[in-house]
Amino acid sequence: MLFNEIIVGPIKSRRLGRSLGVNILHREAKICTFNCIYCECGLNFSAGSKLPKREEVKEALKSKLMQMNENGEEIDVITFAGNGEPTTHPKFFEIVQDTIALRDKYMPNAKVTVLSNATMIGMSKVREALKMVDNNILKLDSAIQETAELINQPVGKYSVMKIIEEMKKFDGECVVQTMFLRGTMDGKTVDNTTEEEVNAWVNAVAEIKPKMVQLYSIDRQTPIDTLVKVEGPELEIIAQKIKDLGIETFVTY
Repeated sequence: MLFNEIIVGPIKSRRLGRSLGVNILHREAKICTFNCIYCECGLNFSAGSKLPKREEVKEALKSKLMQMNENGEEIDVITFAGNGEPTTHPKFFEIVQDTIALRDKYMPNAKVTVLSNATMIGMSKVREALKMVDNNILKLDSAIQETAELINQPVGKYSVMKIIEEMKKFDGECVVQTMFLRGTMDGKTVDNTTEEEVNAWVNAVAEIKPKMVQLYSIDRQTPIDTLVKVEGPELEIIAQKIKDLGIETFVTY
């Protein structure tokens, strides 16, 4: 399922409410620094489409927000998501600046949110942009390297420990988001719900000290069809371990 336009929706998000999506990546391809085995956009593939320019994004968002404002429509969030990792756009910082200015003018009650896999947060300008938004939601599907590589299939070098250290630099001003699942991938067992996995993940969250943690599981068709959803009661048991740390926790199922 690809996002074919720059502006998508509004749609009803399980975690965010009424969300206006912003896709600043390719419209005909899914190109990401991860190749997650559960991604609703499918696995990575290239195509001839180009990244939208900063001006295109600004005009598309302005037009939509003006229309909604005139119609008396409200949204809860403006969400950067789309067909891959939004922070890879070379003008991400400037696009965030534009978005905040447009939000303030046309939809002041809406939050600006970025869904990120956190692979780019070591770059100072990306981190600065993420600190400007209301909610930077950073992915951490496992605190164990082997499992993270199996679930997220990173493109290029990736270190879970380094990502955790970079997350700590947000000084609590971030949200950690984790997909829990189990199943198989190319004959290998996939399961980030084991005692070892959960303990390592809870310890990582305790170090990061985010303002919130979001837990969820599979809700749509996945590109790998041997994956299994983790049901609500089990997610709640895992969530309680984070609540015991005094961190706000939100479970979606």
